[in-house]
Amino acid sequence: MMRSLLVRGMLVGIAAAGAALLIAWLYGEPQVGHAIAFEEAKAHAAHEGHEPEVVSRGVQKTAGLITAMAVYGVALGGLFSIAFAFAYGRLGRLGARATAALVALAGFVAVELVPFLKYPAMPPAVGNPGTIGSRTALYFCMVALGLLATTAAVIVCRRLVPRLGVWNAVTASTAGFAVVIAVVYRITPEPDAIPEHFPATVLWDFRIASLGVQLVLWATIGLLFGYLTERAFARHPSRAAVPANA
Repeated sequence: MMRSLLVRGMLVGIAAAGAALLIAWLYGEPQVGHAIAFEEAKAHAAHEGHEPEVVSRGVQKTAGLITAMAVYGVALGGLFSIAFAFAYGRLGRLGARATAALVALAGFVAVELVPFLKYPAMPPAVGNPGTIGSRTALYFCMVALGLLATTAAVIVCRRLVPRLGVWNAVTASTAGFAVVIAVVYRITPEPDAIPEHFPATVLWDFRIASLGVQLVLWATIGLLFGYLTERAFARHPSRAAVPANA
């Protein structure tokens, strides 16, 4: 069954990448163009030379973006199917759709929302080029923390359910998760300052578009994977058996 789940996840990832690509083209790429224009104008005003493009802007927003999104979608879909296989039957008596939706929600919060709230997406011309390495390291550390904190919250919630009930267990584990993340936000370095005169509308439109791309990607994977898996389980009921240790 794991092989069929993995293949399904990768195919669903491609479909989700296509949906996310539309959001990136419609809302994200125009803001990137504005940011690049701001950077070029700033360099011109400072009489700095224009660095030659290694990859043209036209290739970046067409073939480059399509390739990157497709690879990311396939990888994310494959990892999602593994997470689903681990979670199915271990979150109570949830069916395939509900499990997939919950895994997608937890994944979005852990991998995207937790890092975004501390280190939101930055378009070109925002951020000190000398801190790219440290900012990247901080971002991926925040992703790792989000995964660990979310996993811990789910485990704690599952163990509290028999004693507190579903509602109280979810409330307690969510509150604990929020406290841990808030403490980490407090002790980690602040993001780079926004350059003076950079258009605030461009910055926030880019950030919203970036978060929207990820939201569409995760939501499509969760909903479509759950639907297809539920249909597959209906055709082969033996595959839908809940593990004995659920």
